[in-house]
Amino acid sequence: MKSQLKEKKFDFRTVQGISSNQLMQHYQLYKGYVQKINQIWTTLAQNQFSDPNPTYSPYRALKSAETYALDAVKLHELYFENIIGIKRTPYGNVLSKIIKDFGTYDNWKKDFLNAGKSARGWVVTTYDPIDNKIRNYLSDAHDQGAIWHAYPLLVLDVYEHAYMIDFGIDRGKYLNRFFENINWEIVERRYNNIFHQESNHSEPPSHSQHPIYGNRGWMTDW
Repeated sequence: MKSQLKEKKFDFRTVQGISSNQLMQHYQLYKGYVQKINQIWTTLAQNQFSDPNPTYSPYRALKSAETYALDAVKLHELYFENIIGIKRTPYGNVLSKIIKDFGTYDNWKKDFLNAGKSARGWVVTTYDPIDNKIRNYLSDAHDQGAIWHAYPLLVLDVYEHAYMIDFGIDRGKYLNRFFENINWEIVERRYNNIFHQESNHSEPPSHSQHPIYGNRGWMTDW
């Protein structure tokens, strides 16, 4: 059965300090990734391949392109989602967890900005169940640097296409605009959804209760 994705719609009217032209050009790029993953899946579904091997083969090329395009789709959707809306002040369980793991919110923000200045592609704030910590990871490409089974909370695109129209090579100014547009309601929801818990509980289950590293049953895949 052929699988087809449809691009998601995002209302960019609430985004401040980033032009409509910049956002819509970025969105068109995202739509291209949706089209490409559908094209890749259509070709793979035909299952007409010979001589698959690790040096070069059409099958290997498609499978490599599959992870690149699909990660691009997922990351862009997470990015767009967490910059639209108006909840621009950190709060709740995710803020409590950030302060616990980094000491202060400002410590987390400094580390996030350092990652944003250092990455070539993406920065992803995640909850990582291997040690029950929130961490900032960077990726130099859509399919490089991802940490398996870490849950994305906040996603930042630092490819030049995300800011060059408005900011040229001034990535620092773009990072400031990004922070001004973070929808913390989305970040809070992503964090709470990991644990299926009420909003007044901020602590994850203990390490021994983890579905991979301990007892199973409380976490779902993203």
